[in-house]
Amino acid sequence: MKAAVCYELGKPLVIEDIDIDEPHDGEVKVRLVATAICHSDVHAIRGDWGGEVPFVAGHEAAGVVEKIGENVTRIKPGERVVVSLLRSCQQCFYCTTGVPHLCTHEFALDRETRLVNKRGEPIRHGIKTAAFAEYTIVHQTQVVKMPEDMPLDAAALLACGVITGLGAVVNTAKVEPARSVVVIGVGGVGLNSIQGAVLVGAHPIIAIDLLDNKLTAARSFGATHTINATQNDTLAETVRELTSGRGADYVFVTVGSTAAVAQGLELIGRQGTEVLVGIPETGGTVPLPIGQMIFGERRIVGSPMGSTHLSVDVPRLVKLYQHKRLKLDELITARFPLEQINEAIESMERGEALRNVIMF
Repeated sequence: MKAAVCYELGKPLVIEDIDIDEPHDGEVKVRLVATAICHSDVHAIRGDWGGEVPFVAGHEAAGVVEKIGENVTRIKPGERVVVSLLRSCQQCFYCTTGVPHLCTHEFALDRETRLVNKRGEPIRHGIKTAAFAEYTIVHQTQVVKMPEDMPLDAAALLACGVITGLGAVVNTAKVEPARSVVVIGVGGVGLNSIQGAVLVGAHPIIAIDLLDNKLTAARSFGATHTINATQNDTLAETVRELTSGRGADYVFVTVGSTAAVAQGLELIGRQGTEVLVGIPETGGTVPLPIGQMIFGERRIVGSPMGSTHLSVDVPRLVKLYQHKRLKLDELITARFPLEQINEAIESMERGEALRNVIMF
């Protein structure tokens, strides 16, 4: 099969033929149809999080189940599925208490690889999925069945970007109607935080970004106000003006930037919550204004993958899409063949795309 392999951090991916093993116990082999490019993939390829090479990145995917290993009960060959990085053992403390996205179990795929290149070298499953390839092998809990009429390029977005952004609002923060929301960074994840804010009835919904084209998109996804941070030196004052002088009830930082996290702390009001969604470089820190946090009862909370319960939340999102209450097709800027993946990544890094999708 063909795959896009990272052999050197910070360098273009190499498209080559590699071999894939058969699925082991509890695993499924999926023939991929579409894989969206997420900023997390770019961080991994650029080396922002460290890590060992070679690996195949890609973790926002959809396809058709080709083969199943022993003891697979959740899915059958021939079924169309979303493929996510989220795995759950259904037995650890976190799985049994309703937060499977925090599962602590070590899976065989965490220790082993099912991929090898033509020189016999093992290739790691990047971001637990290795979806920049024609086929992948994942644990059965990483896939969710899709209806026959669900376009798989749109379905792929449900694997990460949509559940991460929307889930941060709905699952992690549990935003109530008429609460004010600020979203810092309105790329693929941020736009879905805006969609989540619309769904729960938040108001106002304020989008902040550095690019006007992203802010225009934010309006189309439901933002009531937009601010270009490069043209506004008084962000905190502007946000207070838009929130009856109080500051935001919720600020969602969807970009992996420590500067954005520090900025978000200035925007929340009393009893306000800053939700950290984007993942910065390894070891990133920000100063914490402890007095303001204590006396204003302000909060900071992390939101990994939108606190998503994959098998519950994804089917709900499919229904919202089918009833035209969730925008997915509008998130896709362009579609590329695997051979043009480096061009697709460069386009995203230039800020030209919401989501570029690799089609197999």
